[in-house]
Amino acid sequence: MISWILLMFLYLSVPAHLSENPPKRTVEVTASSRHYVDRLFDLDPQKVLQGVIDMKNAVIGNNKQKANLIVLGAVPRLLYLLQQETSSTELRTECAVVLGSLAMGTENNVKSLLDCHIIPALLQGLLSPDLKFIEACLRCLRTIFISPVTPEDLLYTDATVISHLMALLSRSRYTQEYICQIFSHCCKLQHWHSCGFKSLPQPLLCANGPDHQTILFNHGAVQNIAHLLVSTSYKVRMQALKCFSVLAFENPQVSMTLVNVSVDGELLPQIFVKMLQRDKPIEMQLTSAKCLTSMCRAGAIRTDDSCIVLKTLPCLVRMCSKERLLEERVEGAETLAYLIETDVELQRIASITDHLIVMLADYFKYPSSVSAITDIKRLDHDLKHAHELRQAAFKLYASLGANDEDIRKKIIETENMMDRIVNGLSESSIKVRLAAVRCLHSLSRSVQQLRTSFQDHAVWKPLMKVLQNAPNEMLVVASSTLCNLLLEFSPSKEPILESGAIELLCSLTQSENLALRVNGIWALMNMAFQAEQKIKSDILRGLSTEQLFQLLSDSDVNVLMKTLGLLRNLLSTRPHIDHIMSTHGKQIMQAVTLILEGEHNIEVKEQTLCILANIADGTTAKELIMTNDDILQKIKYYMSHSNAKLQLAAMFCISNLIWNEEEGSQERQDKLRDMGIVDILHKLSQSSDPNLCDKAKTALQQYLA
Repeated sequence: MISWILLMFLYLSVPAHLSENPPKRTVEVTASSRHYVDRLFDLDPQKVLQGVIDMKNAVIGNNKQKANLIVLGAVPRLLYLLQQETSSTELRTECAVVLGSLAMGTENNVKSLLDCHIIPALLQGLLSPDLKFIEACLRCLRTIFISPVTPEDLLYTDATVISHLMALLSRSRYTQEYICQIFSHCCKLQHWHSCGFKSLPQPLLCANGPDHQTILFNHGAVQNIAHLLVSTSYKVRMQALKCFSVLAFENPQVSMTLVNVSVDGELLPQIFVKMLQRDKPIEMQLTSAKCLTSMCRAGAIRTDDSCIVLKTLPCLVRMCSKERLLEERVEGAETLAYLIETDVELQRIASITDHLIVMLADYFKYPSSVSAITDIKRLDHDLKHAHELRQAAFKLYASLGANDEDIRKKIIETENMMDRIVNGLSESSIKVRLAAVRCLHSLSRSVQQLRTSFQDHAVWKPLMKVLQNAPNEMLVVASSTLCNLLLEFSPSKEPILESGAIELLCSLTQSENLALRVNGIWALMNMAFQAEQKIKSDILRGLSTEQLFQLLSDSDVNVLMKTLGLLRNLLSTRPHIDHIMSTHGKQIMQAVTLILEGEHNIEVKEQTLCILANIADGTTAKELIMTNDDILQKIKYYMSHSNAKLQLAAMFCISNLIWNEEEGSQERQDKLRDMGIVDILHKLSQSSDPNLCDKAKTALQQYLA
């Protein structure tokens, strides 16, 4: 009777999301399920132990039974028994085993266990002197932490946990396997980086990744795990290898350390290369390739090192072949894409290895025709991996075509490639859409393709659709692509303008996301190049003076430089200069003054002086400079600056102001002579810099004419 009262109390205390008809499942609580839970409350310890063992046997492979027991409150009671010092070690061990089995069910099961604070209880169990109990707790922890619903940060809430786990590594091959697996899953990272072309964005990092890497590294993870690579247990070797693959990702500190660590007289890179050999299991080949790839990308191994060119790259290309499982082809392609992403020579080598470009075309042929498949399991398998295959292929094509024009041409000439990219932009999977945009972005850096294939397939239409409503990560890549499609020689520029791109791009410049602000202003800069006056006026109207000032005072130098580039393109062609300065002259001159007075680098000030030179080329606009003594003094100052670039830019301003073929030139020359400009010109005419010397002599001739 007492046990049933306790049972009802536990049932009523179960979290609401478990006791109130969980979504998408119906749990039928049977009498046998109640019987299993009831036995946990028996006063006889032996009967409790037997009850737990029977429960263990009942839940193996039975998700329905697992759900029943969770709803009936088995988890709090099991945790209570696990933590009681009066419980026998055998009972505590069996409780940990049952809890681990429950965690192997659905994600809802794991959520229920987390709600009951299972992790602190299991971590406490690791302090036990009994090895079997420790192994059971670690096995359960491993199962919980590999679930996508478990926050990785839960492992790092107590600073002593990592140290204790490191100490437990030496206890047995099971502790080694489980702890390495826990570390691997609690240090997750995301793989994914001019004639005006917008280059690829840099690889993205998971927010918590580097912190986790640093914590594990500082606790001696490299030294403690390295010797496990030569363990007699295959599972231990694999988990150690996987651990290093995530520890080294985008982490120079870890990668540099790995290069210099030796085990039994062999350096780790040599051990990784041995694991790449064809006679090793595919899982081992792939993971060791990932380790070497991470070390290479982090700068610990040169890109021209033989272990990369002759071992890692060919291994990853092999993983892309038809003979490999779909999962292996996906992982191989994505890792290869990351390896070659920023290195031109590796891109060229990969493009001619085993007909890779043609081989990747096969990635788009899944799922196979339903009518041709009689095996339902195979069809399900194809459907499951179809998105992953297309995503991986797009990523690898993007890396292959990042820099080389000939490679881009080969990619686009692959069967139906442009159609596949256009279709990819409207896929249901956001990951495929993102990868397709990345691929399009890579190919958009080709002048020839912008004029031909991109125009033939009107890729700007689906691209503009993507830009209308997408998460920031996709917006960044899509807007980068748009920057290239808006270049002056791109046939897509006109229809993009007509589709309302100015409003869209002006809104991007107001984003809190830095990359989107840069892309928005970059695209507007490209749009304004040699544009008609109406387009320039529309851009200024869309931005507004207030937003223009915001961009010119942005803390990021890229935003500032692109905004200055936009102003420079807007203020080109004399009638356009006069028109814009007649309506926005006061604000532009104010912005120019602030930048020349501010603490900015040489490139920023040079660009600003070039804007002044453009204004000085206007018919009426130049008077805004001549009537502004403050600006004139700044031009004079930069003519005598120690930096030749700034001197030359200031000289352009003076040349445009004193050109004697233009009305009012005499008065301007006289005023500038009184300021001492002629004396400076004489000094510059003796300069050792040929450009400065020639420009000064040309300017002096205007005074003599």
